[in-house]
This record gives sequence, C-alpha cells and structure tokens, in this order.
Amino acid sequence: MPTYTMIDKETGKEQDMVLTFAERDNLLAEGRFTQKLNAPKIVSHVGGTLKQTSDGYKDLLKKIKKGSGKDNTINV
Repeated sequence: MPTYTMIDKETGKEQDMVLTFAERDNLLAEGRFTQKLNAPKIVSHVGGTLKQTSDGYKDLLKKIKKGSGKDNTINV
C-alpha cells in the first residue's frame, strides 16, 4: 500500500500514513486532514545483489568465471 503524508488541520502536524486509496479518500472527505503533495516514496534494495543471493548461485558464478577465459569481468 502507498504511504501518504497527511496534515492534521487542527494541529498542523504532518504524519506519514500507510493507506489504501479508499481510506485516503475517506480521510480527506471527513475534512480533518489534507494531503501534502510530494514525490512518491520509492523503495529499492540496499547493497549489492550478490549479498542477497544463495550460496548455490554464487557457486554457479564461480564455475562460469573459471570456464570463461583469462580476461573475464565476472565479479563473484
């Protein structure tokens, strides 16, 4: 579900809320909150993909590197 930054009209306090689109519409219709328009929050992975793979895949890469020749650029 997306994260929306909502502003409480009474207090002026901003808070991030994880809401469905329908829940967001209901909050806005009640009139207590307004939505702060900002860029969407994009989640991506942290670190390299080799740190997150299994040992079997790393062993396969080592075999490929060993058989690929002298000037290969495979990082294991």
